[in-house]
Amino acid sequence: MRSLEQLAKDARVTVRRAGPPNGEGRCVVYWMQRAQRPRDNPALNVAIEAANILQKPVVAYVGLTPFYPNANLRSYTFFIQGLRDIQEGLIRRNTGFVLRPWPHHQLDRFCAEVQPCLVVGDENPLREPEQWRKVAAERLHVPFWTVDADVIVPSSLLKKEQYAARTIRPRIHALLSEFLTSPGNPKARIPWQQSKRLKSFSVNDDLLAGFYIDATVQPVSIFQGGSSAALSSLTRFVRERLQGYATERNHPDRDGTSQLSPYLHFGQIGPHTVALAVKSAGTPRQDRDAFLEQLIVRRELAINFVKFNPQYDRLQGVEPWALRTLKEHRRDEREYVYTEKQLEDAETHDPLWNAAQHQMVISGWMHGYLRMYWAKKILEWTRSPEEAYDMAMRLNDRYELDGRDPNGYTGIAWAMGGKHDRAWGPERPVYGKIRYMSYASTSRKFDSKGYIERVRLLARNGGAE
Repeated sequence: MRSLEQLAKDARVTVRRAGPPNGEGRCVVYWMQRAQRPRDNPALNVAIEAANILQKPVVAYVGLTPFYPNANLRSYTFFIQGLRDIQEGLIRRNTGFVLRPWPHHQLDRFCAEVQPCLVVGDENPLREPEQWRKVAAERLHVPFWTVDADVIVPSSLLKKEQYAARTIRPRIHALLSEFLTSPGNPKARIPWQQSKRLKSFSVNDDLLAGFYIDATVQPVSIFQGGSSAALSSLTRFVRERLQGYATERNHPDRDGTSQLSPYLHFGQIGPHTVALAVKSAGTPRQDRDAFLEQLIVRRELAINFVKFNPQYDRLQGVEPWALRTLKEHRRDEREYVYTEKQLEDAETHDPLWNAAQHQMVISGWMHGYLRMYWAKKILEWTRSPEEAYDMAMRLNDRYELDGRDPNGYTGIAWAMGGKHDRAWGPERPVYGKIRYMSYASTSRKFDSKGYIERVRLLARNGGAE
């Protein structure tokens, strides 16, 4: 059996609070936040393997707080829909599950009750969750480890912000043989025995009672949260849409994408699960390779950006050349200028942009190719690059189920600020050297009228396809 030291080394653990495990501790606690799944979860695996080494039970703890930045009823509902899958999956792994909503959600209060030997958490590079982990490390009285469960190649191994896909790709590919393997799903050797005195809420409780959250953004019907729904979506994609992905993914009128981004964002499915299913699929290699490029290289480039650039959600975080060209053109005349409310309500002159905005508001999802067009037009139709950038961030985080995510922040940085891109010519008004997209050029790449009609039908059906 491996030692704890060897386990930590093999799993590329980040030690947030060092020291030996509490010899008098009763269990190992897994603080589940970003990786909301009971299987193929490297952070949960470390907690279970550590518990087996220490000959202790393990319990997963979820504390539900209304203070997650920019979250609302839509995102909370999707999260809560996944809790039953978590509970049922943990039972099969002899692992406990304790759920507590605000104001009983504090990790340190729970740990004071169960007296753990060790606490293991998952990592999240976003500003506020990272701060929560720092606070937890200060308040806990036992070792605290975190594991990067949201990527194939642990982000820490890349060491610094990468300039573009071409710089991160060889680094990731060099490590895939080591890390693109099944995480496994070990069982706890000592089952968790729930004490009657230990308070845990049921997944059937009204977990949002008393929460002060934005209820104006309603839940969606097109996506159902949870690991079971995520796995079903993955199976359908591999069977029905993976073939042809290399050429069809940029056609919003044909649904050639996986639509897994909400599940990946909430951690209800892991990148290993998706990558291994695609890698072993009996479809042409060009389609598998094209998808894995997006899932691994491009997605982990986005996570790298957020991890190593503290300005990831602000205009100041984009490339210096882009800041210069936007500054030079900031006073250019705009043919159209819209308020945030007009954009939110899709009240522009552009039917394609309006359809994309409607799709996001109604379904909580927008096709990736149109996200680029959507963001670039906000830059073109607002009074300054700063206003445009902040507005795009707010709308993305408010309506997208995969909002508040490295992929979304990186997509906006690419579209508006040339992040991971290069300067383009000739210079244009407002954009300067930022890559340009127009209604005419975009519509030539797919059936834009067909897409607009599909969104119109989606709105007519109340969000159900």
